[in-house]
Amino acid sequence: MDRLNDVILLLGRLLITALFLPVGVHKLTNPDALLTQSLVKSGVPYPEVLTVLGIAVEIAGPLAILLGVFPRLSALGLIAFTLVATFVSHKFWTFPAAQWDLQFIQFLKNLGIVGGLMFYLVTGPGRFSLSIGRHW
Repeated sequence: MDRLNDVILLLGRLLITALFLPVGVHKLTNPDALLTQSLVKSGVPYPEVLTVLGIAVEIAGPLAILLGVFPRLSALGLIAFTLVATFVSHKFWTFPAAQWDLQFIQFLKNLGIVGGLMFYLVTGPGRFSLSIGRHW
């Protein structure tokens, strides 16, 4: 049973990586799109700094999860990133009725992602991982 749990943890890590890493790499190749489409429009302070920080978290976090290194740090970083992104980009209560449902679903989806990252935070990466920073 422990081996099966480790395989499931590995698959979960791959799926979380598949969600964040391609988006982070895309933003790295086109940071102005993130900057102008989301952060500036939302009135976020220091959008240039937050763009760089967000891209770094969206690339470093999933790579750490993929490798199983610094599990707590990577989970906490992606939890914080996802919560900030959720409350900046998916404020469903501010959208017109035609967009309300979509934004509400995006909001809830992101909360579900946070829930999955919380599970990773407490369970760790499992046996199929590098043993670097296990307690971080």
